[in-house]
Amino acid sequence: MEARKRSTEVIAKAQRGGSQEAIVDAAARLFLERGFGSVSMDELATAAGVARRTLYNQFASKEEIFREMLLRVSRQLEHAFAPGLETQGDVEDVLRLIARVIVDLHKNPEYLGFLRMVVADARQFPWIAKEFAAVMDPQTERLTRYLAHLTGLGILNCQNPTLAAHQFMGILNEFSLWPWMIGRERALASDEDVVEEALRMFLQHYRLPR
Repeated sequence: MEARKRSTEVIAKAQRGGSQEAIVDAAARLFLERGFGSVSMDELATAAGVARRTLYNQFASKEEIFREMLLRVSRQLEHAFAPGLETQGDVEDVLRLIARVIVDLHKNPEYLGFLRMVVADARQFPWIAKEFAAVMDPQTERLTRYLAHLTGLGILNCQNPTLAAHQFMGILNEFSLWPWMIGRERALASDEDVVEEALRMFLQHYRLPR
C-alpha cells in the first residue's frame, strides 16, 4: 500500500512538472512572438495544452511565469560560468574561456529569445528589465572581482574594474550578440576571430609588462 502511494505521488509530481514545463515553453513562444502584455493566461493555457485550472494551479499570474523563465536563464548562466572558472590558467586562458562561454550563450535560441523579449517589453514593463538585470549582474560582478584581483596582484592595470569588465563584454556583444538581435543570419566574423581579437585588444590595453 505504501509503495503504491509513493508511486502515485511520483507520477503526480512528474505530471505537475511536465505541465509547468509546457506552460513555460508556451510562454516563451508567445511572449517572443507577441510581447508579454499581449498574451492572456487563457491563451497560454491553450498553447500549453493544459486546462485553465491546471495553469492557475501552477502559476497565479503571467509575472510568475516570467519569473520561472528567468530562473531558466539563471540556471543556464550558472551552468555556463561554472565555479572555479577563474582558476583555469593565467589571465589569457581564463578570459578566453569566459569569452567562449559568452559567445556560445549568444547562440542559444532560448537565451537569445528571452533577451529579445526583455528588450521589447522593458519600456512598458520596467520591472522586467530590473529582474533580468538582477540575474545578469552577478556574472558581470564576478568578472569585475576577477579583474580587480589581478590588478591587485600587479598582472593587470584596471583602475576601474567595472568599466573594464563591461568593455570586455561589450567587444563580444558587438560581434556575437547584436547581429543576431537585429536578425542577421550570419555574424560579421567567426567565433574564433571575435574571441581572439577581443582578448588581444583587452590585454594590450590592460596587461602590465611582464
